[in-house]
Amino acid sequence: MNFIFISPNFPHTYWNFCDRLKRNGVNVLGIGDAPYDGLEEGLKGALTEYYKVDSLENYDQVFRAVAFFSFRYGKIDWIESLNEYWLEQDARLRTDFNVTTGIQSDRIGFIKNKSLMKQFYIEGGIPTARQSKVTTIEAAREFLKTVDYPVIVKPDVGVGAADTWKLKNDADLEAFYAKLPEVPYVMEEFIDGDLISYEAILDRDCEPLFENMTVWPVPVMDIVNDDLNLKYYVAPDVPEELREAGRRTCKAFGVDRRYVHLEFFRLRRTRKGLGTKGQYAGLEVNMRPPGGYTPDMMNFAHSTDVYQIYADMVAFNERRFPVSDDQYYCVYAGRKDGPAHVYTHTHEEIMERYGSAIVMQEEMPPVNWPQMGRVMYTAKFRTLKETEAFIDFVQG
Repeated sequence: MNFIFISPNFPHTYWNFCDRLKRNGVNVLGIGDAPYDGLEEGLKGALTEYYKVDSLENYDQVFRAVAFFSFRYGKIDWIESLNEYWLEQDARLRTDFNVTTGIQSDRIGFIKNKSLMKQFYIEGGIPTARQSKVTTIEAAREFLKTVDYPVIVKPDVGVGAADTWKLKNDADLEAFYAKLPEVPYVMEEFIDGDLISYEAILDRDCEPLFENMTVWPVPVMDIVNDDLNLKYYVAPDVPEELREAGRRTCKAFGVDRRYVHLEFFRLRRTRKGLGTKGQYAGLEVNMRPPGGYTPDMMNFAHSTDVYQIYADMVAFNERRFPVSDDQYYCVYAGRKDGPAHVYTHTHEEIMERYGSAIVMQEEMPPVNWPQMGRVMYTAKFRTLKETEAFIDFVQG
C-alpha cells in the first residue's frame, strides 16, 4: 500500500501518523516544502522517500511529485495531509490520480464551505443555527429581521476562529461592513451554549473505531478577539447524546476512512427550532484531526494511541489497539505575555505543585501565541474538580 502524506512535518507531532503507518507495513511517501535535513528524525525514519517542492501552494509542483511517486512505486492508494489548509488540494490530487480513499473534488465544497454544510445538517435531521450569506449590509439587515442580535460573522471558508466576530448591535454591524474583506462571509444566529467537539476515527463504513469529547470553556473566537488565555480539556468519556449526534453527522456528510473533528453547541436553554436544554446543535464540521496537541491529549486521557488507531484503520479497516479502562481528564492551559497577563504563580510554583501530573510543557511557536499562548501546560487528572483547580492555578 502506497500512502502519500502531504506536509508530514506540520504539525510536528504528525510524524507519529507516518511512524504507525510504517509499522503496519504501509509505504509512506512524503511531499513537503521543508528541507529534508530539517525533518525530525522520527519522520525521516518513517518515510520511504521525501519529495521537496518549492511551495505546496504550487499545484503543478505537487502534481509532479505525486506523478513521480506513482511512476516509481506504482498505484497510489492514499493521499492525505490531515490538515484543514490542504483539504481542497488533497481532494484535487485524489481526483486527478483516481485515488478513491478520500473526499473527491466534486464534494469538497460541502466540507470546506460553511454555507454548504447546512444542507447536510438539515438532511441528517441535525439541529443547527440559521445562517445566511451576507454579501451586503442590506442582506444582513434582512437576515437580522429573522434572528435579531447578537449574531456571528465568519468567512465562508476559513480555519479555526480566524476573522470571526460577534456583532451585538447596529454600530457593530456598520463597523464590520465598513472594513468587510473581499472573501465571502456568512452570518449565523448566536446560540447560547457550551462549545463541545466530537472527534472520531471512522472506518470505510463510517463506523467509529474511536470516539472522544473535548470541552472548550471559552470559544477560540473569544480567545483571539479578547486576548484571553486558552483552556480546554479532553473528557474521559463521551455522553450518549453526543455520540448519537456525532455519528448522525458523519453519516449525513457521507464521510468514511477519516479522522474527524465536529463542533457542537450544548444548549444552555431551550430554543425553538434547535432543541431543549442539554441537547446538541451542530456548529461546523472539520474533516481532519483537531489542532495543536489535542490528539496527544486524547492519548493521555484514554491511555491509547490515536496515531496507531488511524494507521490500523488505513491498513486493516479495524481497530487493533486495545481499549483501556484507565481514563483521565487531560487539560491544556496556556499563558500569554503582555501587561494584560499577570499571573499569581510562577512557572517554578506550577511545576512544584503539579509536576507529577504534567504530561507536556513547552514554549509554543510564535505563530501559535495569539490562540494558544506563549507557554503551555498540559496535565491529566482523575476528576473535573482537579482539572478546574489546575486551570485556575496556572492562569489565575
